[in-house]
Amino acid sequence: MCGHDVHLNRKPSGTTLCFDVFMKKCKEKEKIWYQVLTNAVACQSAITIGLLSSWSSPFIVKLTSDKENYDISEDEASLFTLIPPLAMIISCPFFSKSCDLIGRKSTLMLLSIPHILSWLFTTLSSSIYVFYLSRFFAGVGHGCFFVSLPLYIGEVSTPKVRGIWGNLLNVLNYAGVFLINLIGSKYSVNVTAYLCLPLPVVYFVSVYFLPESPYWYIMQNRYDDAKNALRKLRQTDNVDELFTQLREEIVKRTEETSTWKDLLVKHLNRRALRAGLFLRISQLLGGVTVFNVYIQFIFKHSGTDVSPEVPAMIYSGLCCILIFVAGFIIENVGKRRAFMVSIFSCGVVLLSEAVYFYIAQHVQSVDLSNYKWYPLAGMLMYVIFCCNGIILIPSLMLSELFAPNFRSKGLSVLVIVFGLMIFISNFLFYVLESRFGMYGPFLIFGINNVIATAVTPYVVPETSGKTLEEIQLSLERTKPIWSTFKHKLRITHV
Repeated sequence: MCGHDVHLNRKPSGTTLCFDVFMKKCKEKEKIWYQVLTNAVACQSAITIGLLSSWSSPFIVKLTSDKENYDISEDEASLFTLIPPLAMIISCPFFSKSCDLIGRKSTLMLLSIPHILSWLFTTLSSSIYVFYLSRFFAGVGHGCFFVSLPLYIGEVSTPKVRGIWGNLLNVLNYAGVFLINLIGSKYSVNVTAYLCLPLPVVYFVSVYFLPESPYWYIMQNRYDDAKNALRKLRQTDNVDELFTQLREEIVKRTEETSTWKDLLVKHLNRRALRAGLFLRISQLLGGVTVFNVYIQFIFKHSGTDVSPEVPAMIYSGLCCILIFVAGFIIENVGKRRAFMVSIFSCGVVLLSEAVYFYIAQHVQSVDLSNYKWYPLAGMLMYVIFCCNGIILIPSLMLSELFAPNFRSKGLSVLVIVFGLMIFISNFLFYVLESRFGMYGPFLIFGINNVIATAVTPYVVPETSGKTLEEIQLSLERTKPIWSTFKHKLRITHV
């Protein structure tokens, strides 16, 4: 009996403990695998977004130089980068409404339609106006994508999955940027469009099998459907407690008025909107989308001896790899801290590039023949710093900031501003480069990054490791910027 008692009370060995921990981790991973799969399927469209958004990078040069098949001037081709953001601005209120009316998943399925039309018009195009129509539908797809996908991912994922795997959106986007530079260097405009056309068709079919957002089901009072979606996403039958928490939070928020005016009047919404606007504006004025579009143009005019297609592929390919790795690091470091380090480092690199281009253009007494490698090296450093924050953080945080009843409206406003800022940043690059030379846009974007670093702590909340409900509570407790600033001044004075 005593021996039996000793056997029962014996402490488990180190091997047994390690095995138990391993099995526990495996069970935890089993619970999130379906969420990861859902993220991966939903983010497939980011490949097409990358293909279409950077389509101008290889093909502006091809179209303007091929006078036999296309009689297109550089001024006419410059509109290829300006039409999509305008189409995004026009279309996103419609998709914002559809997210609430027909659901997040159904709106994601609509995304395939403008993408298919864009590639179809590209295959048929020989006239500049057909190209413009193709670029317009590309922009409509961008509007649908940036309204519906962050909203969907934020609502079907736990904080851990959202923080790590939510960056698939950016990884696949830059995979598309890499592919369009690779394919565009080998094939014609028409052949490239034919190769890319099946992607939105596959996306439409695959998204059909995904679950709808449980948040949307609860907002529609479809509670049984919400529970079924939660069971599928969490891979467990025990979702009653989670469902009750979500319903109470959503009911609490939806009982409040949720008009467009309330988005600006209520202090919680203002703080969320302010943070989202700051993240998007500082990201775009930091040069992120501009360099995707003009990367071949930059290297063509930088005086390097390398063919512009090669550094463009290196740039986008490195982005794709680094963003994937960064997703696993940022959640541990904290999104706000990672954004600050990233945007400051990018600012330093861009300012150093501006100095190089200024000397090359205006200081003829300095021989830079031994430093022609610097534009490429500088842009590679920019990629490394950029991928660890400024590219990732805005996309990850935007769907986290708003309360459920304001989420689609808030994202709609941010997408409109996103489209407007893409237009402004692309136009700014074109004007500054034409007026001052290559150092002009690098100087302005670098200064913006340094200023944004100083402002970030006062505007952007920390969301890493928090549920959507916890983020709302932290925003409610956040003091206004002006009162925080006055408090710091008072402490300094004392």
